[in-house]
Amino acid sequence: MNKGLSSVIYSLGGILAIMLILILVLGNMFGIERFQTDQATLGLRLGFMFLGLAAVYVVYIFTKDSPAWEVGTRQVVWMAIGAALYAVFSWFFNVTVFVIPSLSQVALRPAIAIPMFFGYAFGPVVGFFTGIVGNTFGDAISGFGLFPQWSVGNGLVGFIAGMPLLFSDRKKSMDTVLWVGAGLAFLATVVFFLNRDQTNMMFFDPANDVFGDQPIALTAGISILIGLVLVLVVRYGFGKNVDIAAAVTWGMLGNILGLGYAAISDVWINGFSLPAAIVGEFIPAAGPNLIFAAILVPLLVVAYAAVQRQSGR
Repeated sequence: MNKGLSSVIYSLGGILAIMLILILVLGNMFGIERFQTDQATLGLRLGFMFLGLAAVYVVYIFTKDSPAWEVGTRQVVWMAIGAALYAVFSWFFNVTVFVIPSLSQVALRPAIAIPMFFGYAFGPVVGFFTGIVGNTFGDAISGFGLFPQWSVGNGLVGFIAGMPLLFSDRKKSMDTVLWVGAGLAFLATVVFFLNRDQTNMMFFDPANDVFGDQPIALTAGISILIGLVLVLVVRYGFGKNVDIAAAVTWGMLGNILGLGYAAISDVWINGFSLPAAIVGEFIPAAGPNLIFAAILVPLLVVAYAAVQRQSGR
């Protein structure tokens, strides 16, 4: 067994073991509420979790010759640090709930920059572990319970952000990724405008006792386009700095595909219509995340580069 294959198998196996222990042992067997998930849809949720892990393995099969798949002690340390940071900061923003009225009661999560950065800086396996394990523990310590398909979606954010390491020509691949992401962002916006009356099921107005029958605001609906514009500004404004441009561009695609996967899975898990999943879940989550990707990821990349220069690497 080559080193890359063993790294991927051990990493995915470790992630699977962690998730199953938390959900089936601590959540189900011991009844710890913060590790529980909905029993009626447990099979479907675990099924989409397995599907996400399988997708990672398929990508490995097609790019197995890349050294980016090798995981040593250094990568394991970064996995632990990234997951811990993401869990803590996710918990902080989950419980404080920073609400911006123009974004239709969306709780902003700037912590999403962590799996994106860790994936880009240390590889797709580190990014995947940071996203899935960090989000799982973040939800648990917030008291929300566990949502495996959304944790996998967060893992895919970090995984895809780390995929530039699989390509010899990062600049060429970056341009392709940019336009694929832009096309998907425009498609989601079209779905929003065709379903403007779709209610935001997470909306709650206690003063007027309104729950679940308020459409999301226009600014929320076009937030993914706002994020795309910022990503384009970074891509071409920092075009000579390939690290910044690639980190933000691949981070954008990671957010769109990762959170899109999680939202669309709820069509089967929660019985949502496809427009409800896209307008009520995907856009309010992915739009602000793109904004944070464009603003925070460059700062992390610059800071990490400065540390590397100081350490002589």
